[in-house]
Amino acid sequence: MLRQLSLALVFAALTLINASVHAEQKQVVGQFEIHYMALDSTFITPEVASTYGIKRSRYNGLVNITVLDTRQDGNPAVAVDIKGFAKNLLDARAELEFKEIREGQAIYYIAQVPFRDEEVIHFNLAIRHDNELNTSLKFKQKFYVN
Repeated sequence: MLRQLSLALVFAALTLINASVHAEQKQVVGQFEIHYMALDSTFITPEVASTYGIKRSRYNGLVNITVLDTRQDGNPAVAVDIKGFAKNLLDARAELEFKEIREGQAIYYIAQVPFRDEEVIHFNLAIRHDNELNTSLKFKQKFYVN
């Protein structure tokens, strides 16, 4: 229980770190809020990386997606089907393999993406939730090697 709480706090902290560095990134589709961020994998502690099989590297980024249902009290996270790819400016494409992480009421989807210093990565995702949500999410992120 304590371990789950600490992992949830780490992911919440990542959200706060990202929000302080970038404006909040979300897309609203009907009653759903899709929150997304991409960051360097070295922001994750070695313990969390080990738990979820994340490769920490200066050249490895993470994409984090959470979908909230604003129609329900407390805006709970919902389970979704998510697929997508990332590509750089040279059009080199990498399929993203998302892992679902459940920590208490929170549901996160994370995928790893390789990058080079100062590389802009374009993300193209398809997100579905039952018959209520079927949308695409496109965004880009510039990565820096630490």
